[in-house]
Amino acid sequence: MAKNLVIVESPAKAKTIEGYLGNEFKVASSYGHVRDLPKDDMAIDIANGFNPTYEISNDKKDIIKQLKKLAKEAENIFLASDDDREGEAISWHLKETLDLKDQNTKRIVFHEITKKAIQQALSNPRTIDLDLVNAQQARRILDRLVGFELSPVLWKKVRKGLSAGRVQSVAVRLVVDREREIDKHQSTSNYRVTALFSLPEGKTLSAELNDRFNTLEEARAFLDSCKGAAYQIDKLEKKPVKKSPAAPFTTSTLQQEASRKLGYSVSRTMSLAQRLYESGKISYMRTDSTSLSEEAQQNASAVIRSEWGDKYSHTRQYKTKSQSAQEAHEAIRPTDFSQQVASSDNAEQRLYELIWKRAIASQMADAQLERTNVRIAIQTAAGKTLASANSAGSYFTATGEVVKFDGFLKVYIESTDEEAEDGEQKGVLPPLNEGQMLSSRHLKARETFSRPPARYTEASLVKKLEEMGIGRPSTYAPTISTIQKREYVIKEERPGKEREYQELYLEKDNLRQESKTEITGAEKNKLFPTNLAMVVNDFLVTNFPNVIDYSFTARVEKEFDEIAQGNEEWSKMIGRFYGNFHQKVENTENIERASVNTLRELGTDPKTGLTVYARLGKFGPIVQLGEATEEEKPQYASLRKGQYLESISLDEALELFKLPRTVGELEGKTITAAIGRFGPYLRHNNKFYSLGKNMDPLTVDEETAINLIKEKQEADAKKVIKLFEENAEVQVLQGRYGPYIKVGSKNVKIPKDREPESLTLHDCLTLAEQTPEKKGRKFAKKK
Repeated sequence: MAKNLVIVESPAKAKTIEGYLGNEFKVASSYGHVRDLPKDDMAIDIANGFNPTYEISNDKKDIIKQLKKLAKEAENIFLASDDDREGEAISWHLKETLDLKDQNTKRIVFHEITKKAIQQALSNPRTIDLDLVNAQQARRILDRLVGFELSPVLWKKVRKGLSAGRVQSVAVRLVVDREREIDKHQSTSNYRVTALFSLPEGKTLSAELNDRFNTLEEARAFLDSCKGAAYQIDKLEKKPVKKSPAAPFTTSTLQQEASRKLGYSVSRTMSLAQRLYESGKISYMRTDSTSLSEEAQQNASAVIRSEWGDKYSHTRQYKTKSQSAQEAHEAIRPTDFSQQVASSDNAEQRLYELIWKRAIASQMADAQLERTNVRIAIQTAAGKTLASANSAGSYFTATGEVVKFDGFLKVYIESTDEEAEDGEQKGVLPPLNEGQMLSSRHLKARETFSRPPARYTEASLVKKLEEMGIGRPSTYAPTISTIQKREYVIKEERPGKEREYQELYLEKDNLRQESKTEITGAEKNKLFPTNLAMVVNDFLVTNFPNVIDYSFTARVEKEFDEIAQGNEEWSKMIGRFYGNFHQKVENTENIERASVNTLRELGTDPKTGLTVYARLGKFGPIVQLGEATEEEKPQYASLRKGQYLESISLDEALELFKLPRTVGELEGKTITAAIGRFGPYLRHNNKFYSLGKNMDPLTVDEETAINLIKEKQEADAKKVIKLFEENAEVQVLQGRYGPYIKVGSKNVKIPKDREPESLTLHDCLTLAEQTPEKKGRKFAKKK
């Protein structure tokens, strides 16, 4: 029997670590937290210093029994959960639950799962850091108090089943505030003038005017003045530019870059990173530090020198900007830089490559560039110079870059969230000389429009939370997932709208104007607040301003840091918050439900004279025509995607009452289009067909509807392998994972040695009888 027991959180980590240790070690897993606050309101003794009561969760009782048995048989127990507050709390809970003794229980920590790191950790054990445990407890207790007291208030005053949370509600507020900024944005236009010049040997040079014009008339007047004009390079400036690599990844920057480069969601990135960490391929993935250990720097340098030569190596250390960062931690990096393949799983490998490239680039030489700035003077036909090298006025500029030494660019270029303006580029310029005369191919003045603030993506929301000091590396992914699960925020694509713009062309002194159209405002994987989010957000802002105040939430995070450093007592910190908060909860008893912004009167329907309202219904936002009386029931219609209760107009609402609308006919049966609980749909012959994200039930035509229905019917027909006239409830179908039998609502596997086409009705019913009923899933009640 092994005399040393090492307890980690996950079985994957246990398997990796066990491979590094000898027969004297047994590595077991606690499968995460083993106990937590119970679901009821007895979890926290508010009157006695917020003292928590913990209980072992049902799914962990067998695990605890097994760990107790192993602990009794071991001489030494090493608690090896993650090196952060959550990990420290897991170790403390294990010690308490397993009733471990101080003399043979040690806490070990490591930032990567390698043989050397594990052995070093075993050689340098410590005791459990109760300050870190208290910081985690403070967060858990405070969040429970907020959720437990706020959620019932929302149930009473807004809608049943709602929940609120300290960090999640702030994240929702950011999305709501941004949507309102976008809604308020009044787009303005101006005219950007570009020129295309001809050069020798068929080459061209693109340039942009240094000024923009507010009106079409001003742009036209400028282009008119350029008829017959001469163009000369009157200033050519070349200067060396140095570009340095970005720091290695923190949790936040990894989530952002994986979103931009790989299209991964925040939760997927963290799930893949967790697997890479547990298999010993990368360092710990929850960190806000950008530093690398000396050993990691030397390892990276050796790989760089071997791969590309000495001149590409440049060892550097990055200073972490975050004040709360734990410098003992490292940035996210490979455990072995010489290993470029870490997994046979494509998604894991792509993320590993991203981490490898970013970390290796951080230890590479700066890129050396030569930037060329060209200024082109304009001399009108009348001999007037609009600008010279040393005067203000109108002139064209062009910028180009030449890479003299690629340095880190050989490996990695960081992406950004910024969108380049149409035609904007920094390429290599053709050979040019000061004083050189240029021949104009054409000048173009294009109408451009101001853009509203960009909607958040998952990654840019994480970036914003981090900038504001809200949350920590371990909380970003759960927060983003929670606000989507609770249907406060939805991530989706939305089509753009057609917009007209004007262009003026000056070509061979001929000036012409063209009206063109473009699609603008298309969104991909952006976060949109739901109507529910807006109502709940406004209620919380009005009645609990502290709870979702940005600076207050950031200040609470700093107080958790103070507790972690032993500078503040956790119960006193919670006490300061709770008194004021609880009083506000009690005050909400006086709030009339009718005063909560869930109902808005839009006006009167000119046809019926009935009042039209927009309100939050049981299954989502709706418009209502008329009042509920004994004689008549109101007419209801669901809002369309992108419509908000607070901004929908009377005309837009009246349009919705046109649904369901008759679209056409197929096989003698009417096709109708409508919006339901799950979105827009078509109905035909008592069957429903989803309209999909980009189709409008108010405008879909008969041809499109028929094609959509027929496509679905064909897909369903391919799904059917065999039907039985004697019993319509029994079907042999082709499913996602292969053929199966459907008997009523019961799905039955087909044995591998049976051909689906050969099954008789008797065979199907016999197999169904032999298949046990599935036990119903147990869902915990939401708090």
